[in-house]
Amino acid sequence: MRVTEEQWGTVPLLHIVDEQQESSEMPVVLFFHGFTSAKEHNLHYAYNLAKKGIRVLLPEAHLHGVRSESLDEVQLSVRFWEIVLTSIEEAGYLHTELKQRGLLDSDKIAFSGTSMGGITTLGCLAAYPWITTAAVMMGTPGYVKLAKGQMKQFENKGFKLPMKDEDIHNLLETLANFDLTQHPKRLNDRPVFFWHGMNDTMVPFEPTRNFFNSVKEAYNEHQEDFEFMVDEHAGHAVSRPGMLRAVEFLADHLNE
Repeated sequence: MRVTEEQWGTVPLLHIVDEQQESSEMPVVLFFHGFTSAKEHNLHYAYNLAKKGIRVLLPEAHLHGVRSESLDEVQLSVRFWEIVLTSIEEAGYLHTELKQRGLLDSDKIAFSGTSMGGITTLGCLAAYPWITTAAVMMGTPGYVKLAKGQMKQFENKGFKLPMKDEDIHNLLETLANFDLTQHPKRLNDRPVFFWHGMNDTMVPFEPTRNFFNSVKEAYNEHQEDFEFMVDEHAGHAVSRPGMLRAVEFLADHLNE
């Protein structure tokens, strides 16, 4: 197993591959980490995916890890959507770069992530029709609803949002473009796996479950491509069975 620290353009990332299986035909997974986390915190996903003959890139999110600007959690949370939207944009760059480096001859590419990374993955599904499959852990597709909820929570804690009404309006308008609850057809029958703990207090379980239920009819002919793994006891942390199932789902759909 080879793990290398690399810089692609402005994006620091970890590149993981089983060199005994390495070829330009290998499928690729882009795996996005969570809020206040860092790229190396998801190496267990990368290791298990690489064992199945998949190349994995773990990009560092804007303002996180080696890109950190020493902001506290409150300052970071105000910039949450800036971070997510930057990751979505950078994902497009990484895809182009993979092709130019001759590392994606198969065109099979999956996106995955936990928490903020799961939210990013869902926005990428809305933006990029070339994504083959995805696994979303503790993510939510309702960008606009989540953003409004975050703003309300922020103000309820006694903080004043450092944004004018016009800026808020523009942000919500931008987020609507990446909101799969508003554009469910953009899933376009692609295989997606969801994992969520019912006791999650950070990214609420119900909105994700409701979205899944509202869309699953479109997958009636191939239900195995749309899966929701519920953990009745978990909070905001993916269980080992959840992690292993996500890996298996991605590998099954990338190695078909």
